[in-house]
Amino acid sequence: MLVQTENMIPVTKLQKELTRKLKEVSDTDEPLYVLRNNEMAAVIVSAKEFEVMKQAEEAIEFLEIAEAVKQRLKSHTRSRNIPWEKIKKKHGL
Repeated sequence: MLVQTENMIPVTKLQKELTRKLKEVSDTDEPLYVLRNNEMAAVIVSAKEFEVMKQAEEAIEFLEIAEAVKQRLKSHTRSRNIPWEKIKKKHGL
């Protein structure tokens, strides 16, 4: 992962400049990398960027589910299906 050094800030400096830095992140959609003991401790992203990441995460999850279904269907035999009515009757639904 490439990180632009101008987007890095030590946590102690961030504590002093939090309001301004949050506004910058929101206005530019550029992430802010927070350092603690010269190591990356956190990343602050705009709400807009966070929403994009959540949508991408959901899309990936749907693709993984679709792939799992596809793999299971390869070994599926329709003759072994159980009618829905039979399941409802068995469970008193």
